Amino acid sequence: MGDEGGAATGEAIVEARDLNFYYGAKQALFEITLAVRRGIVTALVGPSGCGKSTFLRCLNRMNDLVDGARAVGGLTLDGEEINAGGRDVIELRRRVGMVFQKPNPFPKSIYENVVYGLRVAGVRDRGRLDAACEESLRRAALWEEIKDRLRESALGLSGGQHQRLCIARAVAVKPEIILMDEPCSALDPRSTLKIEELVAELRGDYTIIIVTHNLQQAARVSERTAFFYEGRLVEEGETGRLFTNPARRETEDYLTGRFS
Repeated sequence: MGDEGGAATGEAIVEARDLNFYYGAKQALFEITLAVRRGIVTALVGPSGCGKSTFLRCLNRMNDLVDGARAVGGLTLDGEEINAGGRDVIELRRRVGMVFQKPNPFPKSIYENVVYGLRVAGVRDRGRLDAACEESLRRAALWEEIKDRLRESALGLSGGQHQRLCIARAVAVKPEIILMDEPCSALDPRSTLKIEELVAELRGDYTIIIVTHNLQQAARVSERTAFFYEGRLVEEGETGRLFTNPARRETEDYLTGRFS
C-alpha cells in the first residue's frame, strides 16, 4: 500500500526545517520545523489564516499555482528535497495525493473519476483499471453503494459520496501520503462520521495529514497534532497529551476557546 518501501511506521516521512513561505511580499509561514511521522494521522489545527493549509499545500507544491509564491528553507519527502530544481511535480503529486475542502468530482463517470490518475500515468490495461477501481472504491467504503452505477456521472452522487469518491481517486494511484484539507467542512454529520471512519481504516497503509477547524475531530482521528498560530508552529505532539496537557500557553488558550 502506501508504505511499499518497507520503512518503519513512526519514522519521519516529511521533514520541514526552518521553512518560510511567501505569497509575493507577504510571509505566510515562519521558520516551520516539523517532522511528520510515517503511517499515522497527523492533524493540523489553528484559527483561520494561521498557515496550516499553506503548509499542507507546500507538501505537494500546490502553492506553485499561485503567482509569486515561494518557499525558503528545507522540506523533504523521504529525504529528498521537495522544492529542488528539476523536481518532477507530477510524480510528487502521485506520491502525495490530496483531498480538498470542497469535493471536486470530474464531469465524468464514476469509473473514470477513480481511474483518472492511472490513465494519466499511462495505464491502459482494462483488467488492471477495473481491479484498481473496485479496490479503491472498497477502500473508500463506497463500492457497495455504487457498484451498479459505475458508468453513471459522478455528479449524480451525494455530497458525502462525492468526498469518498475523491478519496478513492486519491488512493487509486497508491500514494505514500494523503493530504486532507478540511475534508468534512461541507458535509452533514452522518457523512462526516463516514469520512472519519474511513480515515481510521486508511491509517497505517497511508500517512494522512488532515487540516481541520474541528478540535473534536482532530482528537478523534489523529495520533499527533500540530498547532499553528499566525504562520508559526506553536506546538506539536501526541494528540492526547497536547489536548490534555499542552506545553504552551497559546495552545491551551486556543483549545479552551479563549481565542479562535
